[in-house]
Amino acid sequence: MWTTGKVIAKQNWNDKLFSLRIEVDIAPYIAGQFIKLSQMQGDKRVARAYSLVNAPDAPYVEVLAVEVQDGQLSPKLHELEIGDEIEVSTKATGFMTLDEIPSGAVQGSDLWLLATGTAVGPFVSMLSTAEPWKRFERVLLVYGARFIDDLAYLEQLKAMELQYPQQFKLVTCITREPNPDGLTSRIPQGLLSGEIERYLGVEITPDDSQVMICGNPDMISEAQSLLLERGLAKNLRRAPGQITVEKYW
Repeated sequence: MWTTGKVIAKQNWNDKLFSLRIEVDIAPYIAGQFIKLSQMQGDKRVARAYSLVNAPDAPYVEVLAVEVQDGQLSPKLHELEIGDEIEVSTKATGFMTLDEIPSGAVQGSDLWLLATGTAVGPFVSMLSTAEPWKRFERVLLVYGARFIDDLAYLEQLKAMELQYPQQFKLVTCITREPNPDGLTSRIPQGLLSGEIERYLGVEITPDDSQVMICGNPDMISEAQSLLLERGLAKNLRRAPGQITVEKYW
């Protein structure tokens, strides 16, 4: 179940938010899935789940994490440096993947990705593969955080805008300071007011849109309720719809 990995790169986005790139051999996985990292603390193994940020064909795994005050594992992970070892689960899991999105006539033309905080990780992984660009005419990422320096992988995402200028649109939603390059709003408020769709120039509709929502439970609950009121339906294997969600804690 566990194998030993070695930290080969580390990125500190701010004083609490960081990414670890780990050299490790695990089973094949799908973009959007997560692994567990763990340490033995005394006679107890402490493990936590982290979504993979990298594309599945990368020769490493990468996770985005935030140090939680008084957390059992995240402060220890934050202390890791290049060359340090960490235990990694041998198999990734999870259903926040494009495999779960209906295909064919019910798919629609637009893929909406709504994320807050570190929950952008699985979307960065998906966008690093060919699948979303082949399946959808437009891909729209709505990325929420409290402060601008809480936005990880922003330069990588901006590079994708240049790489796919006709397909990819990005808007950041910042809640606790002015945001000159995006919106100053929570994601649900931006959906309710319509300012997210006006900013991106695309409307969310049942016929055209698939919406994947990943982040804090309050954002997910509010955003999903607003979309259900607009005629979208939760995506179930037995009944394909337009809304796919994953709570991040």
